[in-house]
Amino acid sequence: MKPINIYSRLLLIAIIISLLPSCAINPVTGKKQLMLMSETQEIALGAQYDPSVTGTFGVYQNENLLAFIQEKGVEMGKLSHRPNLEYHFKILDSPVINAFAVPGGYIYLTRGILAQFNNEAELIGVLGHEMGHITARHTASQQSKQQLGQLLLVGGMIASEEFRQFADYALQGMELLFLKFSRDNEREADRLGVEYSSKIRYDAHKMADFFNVLNKMQLASDHGGVPTFMSTHPDPGDRYNSVNQKSDEWQDSLNYASWAVNSDNYLRMIDGLVYGEDPRQGYVESNMFYHPEMKFKYPVPPGWKLQNSPIQVQMAPEDGKAMMIFTLARQKTLDEAVQQTLSELGLSIIESKKAVVNGMPAIWAVSQLVSQNQQTGQEQTIKVMSYFIDYNGVIYLFHGVAADADFNSYYRVFESTMVNFNRLTEVSKINVRPKRIKVQSVRRSGTLADAFKYYRVPQDQFNELALLNNLELSDQVSSGKLIKIIGD
Repeated sequence: MKPINIYSRLLLIAIIISLLPSCAINPVTGKKQLMLMSETQEIALGAQYDPSVTGTFGVYQNENLLAFIQEKGVEMGKLSHRPNLEYHFKILDSPVINAFAVPGGYIYLTRGILAQFNNEAELIGVLGHEMGHITARHTASQQSKQQLGQLLLVGGMIASEEFRQFADYALQGMELLFLKFSRDNEREADRLGVEYSSKIRYDAHKMADFFNVLNKMQLASDHGGVPTFMSTHPDPGDRYNSVNQKSDEWQDSLNYASWAVNSDNYLRMIDGLVYGEDPRQGYVESNMFYHPEMKFKYPVPPGWKLQNSPIQVQMAPEDGKAMMIFTLARQKTLDEAVQQTLSELGLSIIESKKAVVNGMPAIWAVSQLVSQNQQTGQEQTIKVMSYFIDYNGVIYLFHGVAADADFNSYYRVFESTMVNFNRLTEVSKINVRPKRIKVQSVRRSGTLADAFKYYRVPQDQFNELALLNNLELSDQVSSGKLIKIIGD
């Protein structure tokens, strides 16, 4: 895991592209646009981003659903303003409700947003919206201006100068930066999403309906936060009206005999989709992190935030003055792991010693990184406590990071987590299973609430599942209608 200094790389990119022609013709508007990136560079950048995206989130395996997305995406791409661009589509293994695109034709949908769709038309509309960001070169334009989305690490500690040298290592497991577009860009992407989905005969009004349900989720007091897909987008009410208006215009102009929605087909495709966090990839319970597949556990400091990814786990306190990183070493032996990992991070070992952690051979080390503050010119030091632990021939490692002035106050916190790394043997923790979407047919006509009662849905899930189905609990549902519930 050799770190890449993203700040230096971005600076280098900026220098290079500043020497290139700065005007290009926007393929959507036909007008000149500030563009410091050629299409070849845009494609190369997307190819560079893609492994980081998939490595950060993981790829969700559903061949039938992915094949459908690819089929419709390619069909829209050929009718788009950039028909010669090769588009790539991925399903990310994340419960977050989001879809995004990166330069060069790469479009990602999380399983979280796929769970929220109730028909093919909603999916196609959002897919067209993200394609619109690419065809209008919003992604490339934002990258050219170096207006990358905010890099977030739990607790926000990489905003601190002391952590920037070490932040590249943590960056690999973060929820990857997203480009923040202007409201004009978002409106244009909405317009293009309507155009592209309409041209392949899908009812784009359903995209407006989907935006409406996300707005409901945002307003619902019992829902866990704002959908990420809505966080930087225009006012939902205006958006709903605008998308409906554009849908009317395109349907009038194209004058097809019918417009596809295909609710039942879509619901059958997502039957069995993992819903929410997948505990098989690791979960926290009572301040203990468990990994059922790899069969280990360790405590999480009380009050610390945790972010889990396929690459690594990061933990940080609210004040952002420290962080812990847990990951795997590439090396086969403890000695090799210590020497190569710390060297690659630019860390100088202060002291180290052999240790035993719950019967497993280990090496403990304290190291430091001394650098110069770019703003003040003053010397700054971060210190790192590391534990390298050999568990059944695999080297697991912890890093506890803090500025020199704060290191001693976090020393015991770091140590408490690291020395309590242990084997997971509790059968109940190992056998935990994720929640999944279960598509059921309504047995008797009645209200949605009646249908939930028939399937013995817990009362405290009623509101969440109503939103999941984009219905009200009092809405009438006919016998045979397919609805989503949650099961094991």
